[in-house]
Amino acid sequence: MLDIAEELHRWVAQGREFAVATVVSVGGSAPRQPGAALAVDADGTAIGSVSGGCVEGAVYDLCRQALDDGRTVLERYGHSDEDAFAVGLTCGGVIDVLVTPVRAGDAVRGVLGAALADAAAGHTLALARVVAGPAPLLGRPLYLRSDGSYEGGCGAGDAVDRRAAARLRMLLDAGRTAAVEVRGTAGGATLTLFVESTAPPPRMIVFGAVDFATALVQVGAFLGYRVTVCDARPVFATHARFPHADEVVVEWPHEYLERTDVDGRTVLCVLTHDAKFDVPLLRRALGMPVAYVGAMGSRRTHEDRLRRLREVGVGEPELARLRSPIGLDLGARTPEETALSIAAEIVAHRRGGSGTPLTGGRVPIHRDAPGRDAFCPL
Repeated sequence: MLDIAEELHRWVAQGREFAVATVVSVGGSAPRQPGAALAVDADGTAIGSVSGGCVEGAVYDLCRQALDDGRTVLERYGHSDEDAFAVGLTCGGVIDVLVTPVRAGDAVRGVLGAALADAAAGHTLALARVVAGPAPLLGRPLYLRSDGSYEGGCGAGDAVDRRAAARLRMLLDAGRTAAVEVRGTAGGATLTLFVESTAPPPRMIVFGAVDFATALVQVGAFLGYRVTVCDARPVFATHARFPHADEVVVEWPHEYLERTDVDGRTVLCVLTHDAKFDVPLLRRALGMPVAYVGAMGSRRTHEDRLRRLREVGVGEPELARLRSPIGLDLGARTPEETALSIAAEIVAHRRGGSGTPLTGGRVPIHRDAPGRDAFCPL
């Protein structure tokens, strides 16, 4: 739902009543991921999408019905071979869709309105809604702010809300959207919450203001990263050479890395292949809890780099994290092709892909690496 927060915030501000349908679970191949949303107001105006067209009409009707009767519902859509006219996904996957009415005077309107306002303003937050548990609690919202305060609740007592807020905090810190279970609720029930989180874009830090960096910066920006270029040589590290970068820093790479903020989504791309820059930088980088560390260079350069890193005390577990030579084997030669190779490896690492051709394969097309954007029983 947060992917259409700006439009929904305007609807709330205008006093419109609406129902919002959100994909809360995906099985197999599906056109949209959890968090995708479709909203319909009382006049029949629709925004967003939950399936790219496959079940849009049926979900639209569910939203109109929810506005009429005020009931929150959870509906599953899958592929049907038995009935060619049945509503289903042509891709063969399965999606669960939560449909929540947001009407004047409803308890959920205030909580969702506050969350939508903050999301539209670009603030960091997590929004949870009950998707499994006692029927009266379905759709109950809990909204967590970046300072740890929260509004709303699961409907099962303060202790459960505090426990749920702690789980939301973990997902918010990682910028993840996932389902979580809250165990030990009043009466012994277990609730499943679907949690959407918004966080600043993940960072890509490109070390080395070289020609390959120019292309990688553009690809990184295209993928949604906030891109920084860092190089100790002011003649090369300029905004004129890297107009697509969010930030260009003239500083020794390892010194910049020591003082800047990184997290579990940050990717570090070392393109200098110069030992005086690479060794102190990688010594620091491989000990940090970042998502990806890659370094450019030939296989001979890589072996020499490993030797130098061992000499300065970097252990084998840390060295095993290093992706070098950087990128997937695409036969890349130009800076643009090399940037594509690096970006492909970053995506494969994030999503758990093999990097092999899909033709003739038997593994699912859409999947995530363990622990990333998936079900999270905390």
